Amino acid sequence: MRGLAQGLALVGGAVLLALVAMVCASVAGNALARLGLAGFGPVRAGYELVELGVAFVVFAFLPLAQLDRAHATVEVFTARLPARANAALMRFWALGMAAAMVLIAWRLGAGTSAKARSGETTFLLAIPVWWAYAACTAAAAVAALVATWDALRARP
Repeated sequence: MRGLAQGLALVGGAVLLALVAMVCASVAGNALARLGLAGFGPVRAGYELVELGVAFVVFAFLPLAQLDRAHATVEVFTARLPARANAALMRFWALGMAAAMVLIAWRLGAGTSAKARSGETTFLLAIPVWWAYAACTAAAAVAALVATWDALRARP
């Protein structure tokens, strides 16, 4: 599971780096165009690419965050509880995360089907919207699998 989570996080990181590079190129192109240099300008519909890519990136990092217990926690009340009670709470929240990710993956799958049937595309680049839904569905399915595995294994 760790290899699967790390692999997906690496893919998400590569997508994020590509988006950052594209945004930098767009800003630089826009700045050069404002200086009057011909042939430069912002990346056409770059915001569409960012919109499609960032959703996937979020889902790509969830499995590794779950395995490393890197989600934000508030320990104001639980810091004084015995270790056994904290372990029970961690198991409860791990099961809750697993249930949430299964639900999200299921509904994203339904959304992917609906978007594919509708033929909806992005406004400027005409990219089929279901492609992004499918990528998010796959990443959410991995997150659901990893979260379920994490919730069911025995660890404090």
